[in-house]
Amino acid sequence: MFKVTPNPPDTDPADAKAFDEAADRALDYYLKPKPSKPTPDPSQLFTVINGVGTEALLANLSETLASANAMINDLAFDLDGSRRHVALGILQLIEMGAMLANRALDNVEAR
Repeated sequence: MFKVTPNPPDTDPADAKAFDEAADRALDYYLKPKPSKPTPDPSQLFTVINGVGTEALLANLSETLASANAMINDLAFDLDGSRRHVALGILQLIEMGAMLANRALDNVEAR
């Protein structure tokens, strides 16, 4: 059976432009993929993800300061002389930071 086909096939210039654009998009999708998320700075060891609420950040800060307080408190009573005074000074700074974090946490409206 013989099928009549034009040689070359009839093409509408408007359809050719749309076809070229679609082909470019398809090739760009596979050959030029966009990064799914930005790469972090390699010198930055820790990071806080975006979208974390203020209340959660303050609660974690308060817990971190409480842990630091317990560690330096234990260390300070094993030291003598000026080293003990330095450790107790650090302990006081941690306590002040914890008080500020707890006050900020009290001021945050619960959701």
